[in-house]
Amino acid sequence: MMKRRQFLISASALGLAAAMPGASFAQGPLPVLLPPWVTLPKEMTDSYAGGTLDVQTLGWDEIRTRIVTSMVADTAPASVTEMDWSWVGQFGMAGWYDPLDDLLSDELKADLPTTSIFTYDGKLIGAPYNNDFRVMIYNKAHLAAAGVAAAPKTMDELLEAARAVKKAGVADHPIALPLSASEGAATAWYLLTKAFGGDLFDADFTPLFTDPASAGYQAMAFEVAALKEGLIDPAATSLKDVEVQELFKAGKASFDLAGWAGNLAVYTDPSKSGVAADAAAALMPNVSGVSRTFGLPGALGIPVNATDKDGAAAFILWMLEEKTMADNYRLLGNLPTRLSVLRSLNEEGRLAQGDVLIAQAELVEPLFAQGTPGWYPEFSGAVAAALNAAAKEQITVDEAMAQIAEAAAAAQE
Repeated sequence: MMKRRQFLISASALGLAAAMPGASFAQGPLPVLLPPWVTLPKEMTDSYAGGTLDVQTLGWDEIRTRIVTSMVADTAPASVTEMDWSWVGQFGMAGWYDPLDDLLSDELKADLPTTSIFTYDGKLIGAPYNNDFRVMIYNKAHLAAAGVAAAPKTMDELLEAARAVKKAGVADHPIALPLSASEGAATAWYLLTKAFGGDLFDADFTPLFTDPASAGYQAMAFEVAALKEGLIDPAATSLKDVEVQELFKAGKASFDLAGWAGNLAVYTDPSKSGVAADAAAALMPNVSGVSRTFGLPGALGIPVNATDKDGAAAFILWMLEEKTMADNYRLLGNLPTRLSVLRSLNEEGRLAQGDVLIAQAELVEPLFAQGTPGWYPEFSGAVAAALNAAAKEQITVDEAMAQIAEAAAAAQE
């Protein structure tokens, strides 16, 4: 169900870096569509001087559905919406979003390296504000109680540590990982594919995961086997990533294996987490011992049929301000996309596990070296469905890989 929140804020002018092409002004609250992890608290919205906000929050999958159905019907889903990294190809190809190149100064763009991910056909269609990449988060007290001396660096060490924790009775299901038919489960599999030393496709988008010796195949086999062994909670087949995180926060899991880097701010906050004193970060394990990860940043975009483009531009620039980014991290755990803000937070000792995060950030790779393809949503949906079916033992891993490869081929036709 959509959570709808309205904030009444004193209306005053907010200077823009540049006027938006075709800008319009509409009286009334500015409709903004964001995911649950950006449920802006009153402390933040009280500092917004751009007017009245009508902030609506929906789940990741629901936001995409809202955008697609609205744009097909030629109605704006909101004046500002979330723009996920994975939607860039599809939405850019459809021409649904305004270019933002003139809105952001060159200096600001240089401070936002992930703008390249939100560029389609040479045009920037999303302003990145949420620097999401994956890192392993673990409970150091659980490991100590199980006699595990250090955070695992390889996948074999991860399994050994999880088994030790389970055997010691510290946690019944040590590995927190989503296995539902959702985007969060699909992206966890992509991450584990890198953890097993491989990639999803070659340069021509030919699948690399169908061979049993391939990294993608081994990654899914790992998930299914860990679930069957009881290292992953059986309930994970119906849980999304945000729900799996609650298991870690409650001390019911020892490893948030596909942990959101920014979530460390929440995990280490005693008012929000039951494991605040014990949450720690380590580089993502890999079969080779050399860590790999990929980025899943979030951006803000303006639909071409938005009713208040001036207000939308003002809101985006506010979200990119240094103070707003710092507050977004401090209050919600959303990691800043501006390099200058990341460095400042770490220098001030306000970036939880900052040294590890910065080290992991330096190893971030794109999921698709060629850029996110327009057919990604169809591919990801097939991954989520096949992974969930394999986890429920409705199909084999071999059958799941074949289904995903077939879906990828059909999506590219």
